[in-house]
Amino acid sequence: MNKLVVSGAGAVIAFAAAGLLGAGAATAAPDVVGETYEDAASAIEGDGGTAKVAVTVGSKLSKDDCVVTQVWDAPFVRDAGDEYTHADGEVMLSLNCDGGFAEADHPGASVASPAGREAKKAADKEAAEKEAAAQAAAAAEQEEIAEVSTPDE
Repeated sequence: MNKLVVSGAGAVIAFAAAGLLGAGAATAAPDVVGETYEDAASAIEGDGGTAKVAVTVGSKLSKDDCVVTQVWDAPFVRDAGDEYTHADGEVMLSLNCDGGFAEADHPGASVASPAGREAKKAADKEAAEKEAAAQAAAAAEQEEIAEVSTPDE
């Protein structure tokens, strides 16, 4: 009665896989969904990672102003000649470059969606602040004009 006893096989396989793929530090992709690419890339680099754009939808905005819609750790291994290394620290991003919300003249998130509503609310607030600043500047200019006096001749 010869019995083959295999103990610790899982540990041996895991050790071999780690040696083959590289045993880098496992990090989770930071939660940067909803942020601009510029802010997301800064946060990722602050955590010691590298931001990589995997998907871009639209072309209305500059890359730094595009909104991150999805984020994940790089799931692949690179062949570096005689060794394989995992893409440690690389964080993949999906970007929406159409803008925060849809309007008649350009695409974007529906204002019926949470992301679209928030973007519309922020845009409306910014427009109201600009309008109030313009009105204040116009009122100050009118006041200055009213104070100007013409010398008597």
